[in-house]
Amino acid sequence: MPIRRLPPETVNRIAAGEVVERPASAIKELVDNAIDAGATRIEVEAHGGGLTRILVADDGCGLSADELPVAIERHATSKLAPDADGLWDLLRIHTMGFRGEALPSIGSVARLSISSRARGSKDAWSILVEGGSVGEVAPAAFAGDHGARIEVRDLFYATPARLKFMKSERAEALAITEEIKRQAMANEGVGFSLDIDGRRIIRLPPEHPGPEGRLARLAAVLGRDFQDNAIEIDQTRDGVRLTGFAGLPTYNRGNAAHQYLFVNGRPVRDRLLQGALRAAYADFLARDRHPTAALYISLDTAEVDVNVHPAKAEVRFRDPALVRGLIVGALRHALAAAGHRASTTTAAAALDSLRAQATVPPGGGYSGYQPGPSPAGFSAWRDGGWTRPAAQVLPGLSDVSARHEAAPEQAYATRAEAFGGGGLDGAGVAEAVRQAAYGGYDAPPNVAYPGGAYPGLAEGPAPVFDPVDFPLGAARAQVHETYIVAQTRDGVVIVDQHAAHERLVYERMKGEMAAGGVARQALLLPEVVELDPAEAERVVARAEELAALGLVVESFGPGAVLVRETPALLGKTDAAGLVRDIADDLAENGAALALKERLEEVCSTMACHGSVRAGRRLNAVEMNALLREMEATPHSGQCNHGRPTYVELKLADIERLFGRR
Repeated sequence: MPIRRLPPETVNRIAAGEVVERPASAIKELVDNAIDAGATRIEVEAHGGGLTRILVADDGCGLSADELPVAIERHATSKLAPDADGLWDLLRIHTMGFRGEALPSIGSVARLSISSRARGSKDAWSILVEGGSVGEVAPAAFAGDHGARIEVRDLFYATPARLKFMKSERAEALAITEEIKRQAMANEGVGFSLDIDGRRIIRLPPEHPGPEGRLARLAAVLGRDFQDNAIEIDQTRDGVRLTGFAGLPTYNRGNAAHQYLFVNGRPVRDRLLQGALRAAYADFLARDRHPTAALYISLDTAEVDVNVHPAKAEVRFRDPALVRGLIVGALRHALAAAGHRASTTTAAAALDSLRAQATVPPGGGYSGYQPGPSPAGFSAWRDGGWTRPAAQVLPGLSDVSARHEAAPEQAYATRAEAFGGGGLDGAGVAEAVRQAAYGGYDAPPNVAYPGGAYPGLAEGPAPVFDPVDFPLGAARAQVHETYIVAQTRDGVVIVDQHAAHERLVYERMKGEMAAGGVARQALLLPEVVELDPAEAERVVARAEELAALGLVVESFGPGAVLVRETPALLGKTDAAGLVRDIADDLAENGAALALKERLEEVCSTMACHGSVRAGRRLNAVEMNALLREMEATPHSGQCNHGRPTYVELKLADIERLFGRR
């Protein structure tokens, strides 16, 4: 079979299939060009899912009449230039685009019209490209002082086969909206607008560069709840800086669609970064829940390769372990700094549930009680016509209030029994309980207390302090022997005692495991695990890290690993299956997540069984001790499965619930 040279038109259409996969990718390329041109406002319009018409207008530097015909030539770009030695460096890319493929690719499969006025020029010019056929440069009308207006009609009309692979107009419109959102989150200093089929979809004014402007832009795109439940991230390691915002563990989603990653201002989809995000939250979320985050990585352009794919949505780092470690470490540090903070959405969900049940159904309420007077008015009540409710004693009203503090000696006697098996027994813990109940702890970091600290037991008379000024308030009651009701200065806190104590015990077990190492158990007969040679090499290369987690492995020839010891916490385990899972994790994420997750799962199970159970009655001192320990323990706002351990209702919300506001 003879070798033939393809004609330029065919080459362009083949290349267009890589760059322009769908209308959203065409818009991405045009928006990238606008950002590189220094635009401060970008307007996008789409009709028919972007297949009928696309319009992208910007106020960038614009194009002159001489530049227009060059701009639609393949591999012609203004974003690369040779250095002093005449070399073209593809490892130092500072712009969104650089390949010079977007405009010629779009022009080869659609009807492309470009109108532009260069900055400082009086005249505007336009050029038309239809299916790869280039027209002449001609004068044009242009409304702005400078910028460009690019219109794409009948996308893929020159390659009808591609149209068969397009999704519905609605699906394509959603993809366009998602693309504009990503671009807007990456460039908070640029204003964006999007209209689809004449309907206003997005209006985002420019924000001031910096964390505040970025958070305002993220709130406009992701919703106000994200702003209220986001933790700021700002960490630097070896020249790599990670900034952005991540949601609290209790503010989670059912899929990973709300995870946005940016590298040097470029929206990317990278399995390494997504794996690092999963690893950072692995200790706080169930496997079917996902965090929300918008993370921005800034590093030297020589340390990252953006020329991996023509679509430029993938990147490759020179030191992926450094980037992954930075993400995991920074997120865990920020989550620890959040302390016992839980998401505000838990209170909103509780209020919505209460409002839904606020009205009493017909026939409900007390037996024999009419909610209002008879038609005869209040005189009928005086005459005995309005039946009053019978006197009732509700359960719990006759019990001693939790406001009554037990004597210290009573607390010592009951504390060990109430928290038995949870790691909180012994004389030292009894003393801690006494201090917790009466304000002996120093204020933990990142928790605001009146005067900056707990009222200590200093020499002389102790300062007068009301326990309601603690972040989680003072315990007032225990209901259904499961939930602690506490009063704060401006609201009410309801605590799930089992979930809260489960997290406290879990954090203590993790600390002890980290301090003393993971106990190992030797296998009576070492087990040989057959792997792919590359997988075996990756596992053996991490032998030291695995040994710290209790798994001792060594090389056993090419394509095999010998397992000598396994973590004692796992008991009798499938060593071969564990090693294969670790090999998969190392290949995908660069870390042995499977082993860590199994150890954490065992610790979580042990913490669950060793915690204060629902149905156990606690006295006031014990309830207050639990609240104080929650305030001093990181991540106590959610249980080991990502559910909230407490709900806080502000007094204003409660008053609105009863129509007082």
